[in-house]
Amino acid sequence: MLRLFAFVIVFNTALATALLVVPLARALSFRHGVTSVPGGRRQERAAMPKLGGMAIFLGFTVAIIVAQFLPIERQDPYEVFRLAGLTLGGTVIFLLGVLDDFRGLNWFQIFLGQIFTSAIAIIFQIFIAFFNNPFTGTQTGEWSPVVTVTLTLFWLVLMMNTVNLVDGSDGLAGGIALIAAFVLFLNSAVRLEPPQTSVSLLPLALAGALLGFLIYNYYPARIYMGGSAWFLGYALGTLSIIGGAKMATILLVMGLPLMDLGWQIVNRIRHGNNPFRGDRGHLHFRLLDTGIFSPRQIALCYYSICAFFGFLTLVTTSQMFKFIAFAFMLVCIATGFVAVGRISALQDDEGSSS
Repeated sequence: MLRLFAFVIVFNTALATALLVVPLARALSFRHGVTSVPGGRRQERAAMPKLGGMAIFLGFTVAIIVAQFLPIERQDPYEVFRLAGLTLGGTVIFLLGVLDDFRGLNWFQIFLGQIFTSAIAIIFQIFIAFFNNPFTGTQTGEWSPVVTVTLTLFWLVLMMNTVNLVDGSDGLAGGIALIAAFVLFLNSAVRLEPPQTSVSLLPLALAGALLGFLIYNYYPARIYMGGSAWFLGYALGTLSIIGGAKMATILLVMGLPLMDLGWQIVNRIRHGNNPFRGDRGHLHFRLLDTGIFSPRQIALCYYSICAFFGFLTLVTTSQMFKFIAFAFMLVCIATGFVAVGRISALQDDEGSSS
C-alpha cells in the first residue's frame, strides 16, 4: 500500500503542476512574443506559444522533490547525489532552451550547452559504466574513464537532439516521451526483482508532467514545447542510466525517431547541407506533406510503434531477443522510409507534369 500511495502522490503532483503551469506558460509566451512564426517549418496558420516545456520541467522537478519526503526504501547510497545532478543538469538545459526561445542560439552554442549539461550528469555519478552483452547475456566489465565519459556524452547529446528533432508535429515528441517514461517506470517498479521503488518514481514523475502538457499539446495543439525539448531528452537519457543502464529499453522505444535522426543527418551531409539545420525532411513532415495522413494519425502511428517495442522490453529478459527485435525494427523503419520517399517522388513528378 505504501508503494501505491507513493506512485499516486508523485504522478498526481507532476500532473497537477503541469496543468497549472501551462496556462501561465501560454500567457508568458504571448506577453513576451515567444511564439512560432506562422508559415515556418511547421507551416502554422497562426503564431503559437513556445514555452510549454516549462510545464514539463516544473511538473517533473516539483514531483521528484516531493518524492524525496516519502517514506520508501532507497537502495542506492548515491541516489540523492545523482538526483542533485539530474536536477542541476535539467535546470541548466531547460534555461538554455528558454534562452533559445527568447533570443535564438546558433548550433555551436547549443552543442556546447549540451556538452556542459552532460558533464554535470557525469560529475554527479550519472554515467554508462557497462553494457549487457546481447550475445552472452552477461555484463561487460567496467570501462576506462575515457570510454565511460565519451559514451555518456554521446548518449545524452544524442537523446537531447533526438527529442528536439522529433518535436515537429502536434503531440509527437511528448507522446513518445510519455511512452518511454512509462516503460522505464514499469521496468523499475514491476519487472525488476526486487523492485526499485524510489528509482521508479523519477520516470513516473516525468510521465505525469508529460500527460499534463499533452492535454494542451495534442492535435490541435494550443502550445509548443519549444527549446525545452532538450530538457526532455536529457531527462530520458539520464533516467535510462540511473538505477542500472536501461539503454536497450530506450533504444527500442525511441528506435523510430533515433533512426529518423540518423537518416536525416546522412541525407543533409550527402546533399552538402548543414546537418544541424532543421528542415522538413523528417519522416513526420514528409508524411504530412503527402497529404495522406493527418497530424493525429501520424502521432497515433508513432505511439503504436513505440509502445509495441516498449512492451517487448517488458515481457522478455533475453538481451538477444531485444537485439533481434531492434534489428527487425530498423529493417522495417528503413523500408518505410524508402516507401515514403517513393510516394513523395511520385507526387513531385505528378505536380511538375501538371
